Amino acid sequence: MTQPDVSAPVTPLALPEEPGLVRVLAADGSFAPTPAAEPYLALIDGLSEPELEGLYRDMAVIRAFDRQATNLQRQGQLALWPPSLGQEAAQVGSARAARAQDHIFPSYREHSVTRIRGVDPVDILRVMRGLTHGGWNPVDPKNGNTHIYTLVLGSQTLHATGYGMGLVFDGRCGTGDVERDEAVMVYYGDGASSQGDVHEAMVFAASYQTPEVFFLQNNQWAISVPVATQSRAPLVRRGEGYGMPSIQLDGNDVLASYAVTRVALDEARTGGGPRAIEALTYRMGAHTTSDDPTKYRTSAEEESWALRDPIERMHVYLRSRGASDAFFAEVEAESAAVADDVRVRTNELGGIPTELMFSNVYTDPHPLVDEQRAWFAAYDASFEEGAS
Repeated sequence: MTQPDVSAPVTPLALPEEPGLVRVLAADGSFAPTPAAEPYLALIDGLSEPELEGLYRDMAVIRAFDRQATNLQRQGQLALWPPSLGQEAAQVGSARAARAQDHIFPSYREHSVTRIRGVDPVDILRVMRGLTHGGWNPVDPKNGNTHIYTLVLGSQTLHATGYGMGLVFDGRCGTGDVERDEAVMVYYGDGASSQGDVHEAMVFAASYQTPEVFFLQNNQWAISVPVATQSRAPLVRRGEGYGMPSIQLDGNDVLASYAVTRVALDEARTGGGPRAIEALTYRMGAHTTSDDPTKYRTSAEEESWALRDPIERMHVYLRSRGASDAFFAEVEAESAAVADDVRVRTNELGGIPTELMFSNVYTDPHPLVDEQRAWFAAYDASFEEGAS
């Protein structure tokens, strides 16, 4: 693929909007709902001041964690790190919209979502350090029905649809009781949207009317491939092709993300079938710490999106509502404390116990695994120091 000439003058990208785009907060933080946002305003008006401030707190804290994790990778403590810088509003709003009984299927960048659902952030770092294949137990109540990260692009959409079909078969949705009915939400990116798994998942979701929300974070780049190369039409239209009600929202507006997702999940859980959401956002950092975005995108593009920063947008809005200096100072202190705690606990993780290589291969004991374990023990003991 021919790489763009990053030295050439570039006009900053315009936000690729559909006429039905839902936005509540403008890029400058002012309250400026689009016509498509009108049906959601009552839901937003119902949010208390602590709830609004909580959305800001979630975004600020996870950004501090994300930056610390990037630093830890650069210091050799992690093998890899996928930053979520710039995508906080899409994730925080949608995660806060989910109900406790809902089941969440992330990809590998949903750091805000997992933390909100109860997953210890260090469990994510254990995955990126190579200490575990999973990181946490999805059925442990403390993890909020959050399934493990999936590094195989798009495969989590199949897992989510299968789980949603199970909810239908077991009668755990569709009663009309939003406090009891269960739903599924699956996160994926614009790059994964081109994978066959996603489309197969949508076929079965539509056929079986699963209580499911497909939440697409369109961060504009599939590693080095721009979204315009992947699709000649807005990605939100793909869900429509499977008969799903589909909504495009400003993914840098946490209020829009919250309101649209809450309505979509409740419609899905009570028998309305699957929904698709496209959240227009931007990956402000690298795809992962092994990536160099300067090779394929311009500083002008990055600067144009920096003006739409989701955290600064909410900061301005809260200021306009009278949020105090003390509140923002408290959030800053909490963010620093979380980052410090993560750094300390990550540095204490150590290496991987050898036994883990053999203990999770089969459910039951297996003679071949026993043979391999014995071979490795003998091999390890053959070194002069008694350990490899």
